[in-house]
Amino acid sequence: MGTRTGAGVIALGTGGIQRLVALGAHCDDIAIGAGGTLLTICAANPGVRVDALVLSGGGTDREAEERAALAAFCPGADVEVTVLKLPDGRLPAHWEEAKNGLEDLRRRTDPDLVLSPRTADAHQDHRGLAKLVPTVFRTHLQLEYEIAKWDGDLGRPAAYVALSPELAEEKVRLLQEHYASQRHRPWYDREAFLGLARIRGIECGQRYAEAFDLKKLTLDLTPKG
Repeated sequence: MGTRTGAGVIALGTGGIQRLVALGAHCDDIAIGAGGTLLTICAANPGVRVDALVLSGGGTDREAEERAALAAFCPGADVEVTVLKLPDGRLPAHWEEAKNGLEDLRRRTDPDLVLSPRTADAHQDHRGLAKLVPTVFRTHLQLEYEIAKWDGDLGRPAAYVALSPELAEEKVRLLQEHYASQRHRPWYDREAFLGLARIRGIECGQRYAEAFDLKKLTLDLTPKG
């Protein structure tokens, strides 16, 4: 259902979400790109089923980080996390394993929403995963999250999820708390995360937001009772 938000903008909603799939090439991708959206969905849909699949990091300390982080980003949800062992930076050479992982997940769930990296992402692992998603989740709503990086590959997103200042701060707090292995990286800090969220908020008339690319959307424009 749509609601008018001013300046001729109509906010479209998905309605209730019972099943959600979140996909990442690496541990922390999902939380960085869509952590605020996960918090929003789980707060609005208690007991939502969240199936997360991460392609690399299995059997390492990063897997433990990811499991703890996604549990925190999905409070009150029924969360299942699968972390595979594909080598970081080598997804194109492990295409079949990645595709099999997605197909195994698809057999277990029929989600209302799929969160994944952007097809236009400069990182080959992110981009490769994004390209695989519509070959497996063919008729599902897919929102492609963004991750800032040195490549300078941020685009012009088509969809936004507004975040309150409190929610934006909570996302940053959880990122800093749960991914100790990433704190030394020069791009992994509060300013970077809130800065991008502030820019996306400006673009959609809010204080903060997460932004997504959107491949395809079917609209039902008939009035609802």
